[in-house]
Amino acid sequence: MVRFDDDHGSGGFHGPSLDEFFPAPIFFEGTPFEMNRIMLIRILITVLLIVWLLIATRRMRIVPTRFQAANEFILGFIRNNIVIETLGEKDGKRFMAPLMAMFILVLGLNLTGVVPFLNIAGTSVIGTALVLAVVSYVMFIYAGIKKFGVKYFKNALFPAGVPWPLYIIVTPIEFISTFVLRPVTLVLRLLMNMVAGHLLLVLCFSATHFFLLTVLFADGNLLGLLGLGTFAFGAAFSVFEILVAVLQAYVFTFLAAVYIQLSLAEEH
Repeated sequence: MVRFDDDHGSGGFHGPSLDEFFPAPIFFEGTPFEMNRIMLIRILITVLLIVWLLIATRRMRIVPTRFQAANEFILGFIRNNIVIETLGEKDGKRFMAPLMAMFILVLGLNLTGVVPFLNIAGTSVIGTALVLAVVSYVMFIYAGIKKFGVKYFKNALFPAGVPWPLYIIVTPIEFISTFVLRPVTLVLRLLMNMVAGHLLLVLCFSATHFFLLTVLFADGNLLGLLGLGTFAFGAAFSVFEILVAVLQAYVFTFLAAVYIQLSLAEEH
């Protein structure tokens, strides 16, 4: 991640750029199935999560083991604090599986940004966030149509209690806010947080590499001790990035549940 000029005395250190998010192809280069490091991370995490859930739900006991108790705590948190609290018991059960899968997938892909040798979140490129936003979009429109039929669109675009002349202004605003901004904000919120976190970590640890290996050990300049400070910042931001990873998984899933709840509400 660190690049040096031939003469590092003329500069040498280059900070991270958006090129970090477009790594070179590894497999199937030049084909529709081209895979780079980020794609491999996504596949790896998806497989690991499937294996984990299969193991976690096999041979469950009335008196749980520590492993089962830990899994029940995680799944129970999603169920009680996101799904049921937002949608209620009846509607929550209907959308439990996709919302729970959404939370676990986003969290798993977010955390790869601080995993050694992976070092980039699977959600730091728009593809995953976009697909999950589309899933959320389909779910809340499906929920509204399932309950109200085509009247759902009338409820969404023409709120009750508004004088008819004002619909000229209100209806376009409702259309944009409901059917455009909801998925867009889901994508951008998740994507930008992961991009910013990755660039910050790369900056800290690239600076550590530069100061310690180039300035201190290669040049013998004591300014290289600044690398200890950049390493400390990098370690602190790594912990912060874990918190952000969990928070963004929570926010993404919670908003998806809220949008479903709004579609099921009697008045919009």
